[in-house]
Amino acid sequence: MEKIKKIVQGDKVIWTMVVLLVLISMLAVYSASESYANNRFHGSNAFVLLKHSALLLFGFLAMVGASCVQYRRYAKILPVLFWVSLPLLLLTIVMGRNINSASRVIGIGFISFQTSDLAKITLVGYLAMVLTKERDKMASLKYLIMRVIIPILAAVGLIFPENFSTAALLFAVCLVMMFIGRVKMKYLLGFVGTIVLVGGLAVFIMYEIGEANPESTNRASTWVHRIQRFMADDEDVDSDANFQVMQSKVAIAGGGVFGKSPGKSTQRNVLPHPYSDFIYAIILEEYGLAGGISVLLIYMIILYRATRIVIRAPQFGALLSFGLAFSLVMQAMVNMGVAVGLLPVTGQPLPFVSMGGTSLLFTGASIGIIISVTKDLDKNEERTAELEAAEADS
Repeated sequence: MEKIKKIVQGDKVIWTMVVLLVLISMLAVYSASESYANNRFHGSNAFVLLKHSALLLFGFLAMVGASCVQYRRYAKILPVLFWVSLPLLLLTIVMGRNINSASRVIGIGFISFQTSDLAKITLVGYLAMVLTKERDKMASLKYLIMRVIIPILAAVGLIFPENFSTAALLFAVCLVMMFIGRVKMKYLLGFVGTIVLVGGLAVFIMYEIGEANPESTNRASTWVHRIQRFMADDEDVDSDANFQVMQSKVAIAGGGVFGKSPGKSTQRNVLPHPYSDFIYAIILEEYGLAGGISVLLIYMIILYRATRIVIRAPQFGALLSFGLAFSLVMQAMVNMGVAVGLLPVTGQPLPFVSMGGTSLLFTGASIGIIISVTKDLDKNEERTAELEAAEADS
């Protein structure tokens, strides 16, 4: 027990929320993967659960490992890994494995991973370091462009062609970090305006190329068509084209307030990717509105705890922990928003719940870094309390 207490230090609320997400994930994936198990493993749902449990364990161990590193060391570790991630992103575009008409995964030996996951966590660490150590130089537009804007554009630009939603989320996280890091508002607004214009033009050009050459693997056509289907009225949309969203709504409607109970989902056999992209719809079907709100609250509690860290921590720890927490919660909001029909369809998994591979590892590492910051804060507060008590005794 003493060893466990030494490991499980830091923010106990975040630890508890992660354990709850892991339990929810095991139940939801086991139920949602029935068709997947029938097609791939001859109905062996237990094998799917075993595989997913192993990945969750690795993600949990990544969290524990990351939490044991003194968070100030990440000021050196993450920027180096960020510069490593850029050529990996480029390599993914050129030589990545094509999955669902997009090259997002790269294979190294028998290991494959989504390089954008590495870029997300390391870019947050890089920005936290630069905005802290070089904050006095951020008043210079030239320095801001060289040290902040160009690295952001490099990462987002390399992710953008194959994964628009991830690029957009990462860009939003970077803007929030720049705002918290006290970058001048006129620079932020100019940056956003430029990106909107250039990004819109890039999507238009890519779309026109894709329409002229339908056999190309251009993703812009997919993005535009998804937005068009999202904006159109239900009766104006081809049922086959909007199949995922329609089946997700059927699952949610069938769940009611308290759900059909665990393992009783019917839409898991109809809905594409019910164990990953649309796992929240299965949770709503089996656990109802009550279960769906509970999952939402877990992510909001994590964000709230990260906000409290911002108030207590030095600037690097504040930016690092909030950037990582905001990234995870935004991803969760997008996944849930897609499931309930509030956003166009994307490929964002539900952090620490959806079935996945390296995404679980990087999610665990992100939460571990946040916990590392809270560990340091707790130690400092304990030292302060001890000093105050000693002064009072004297």
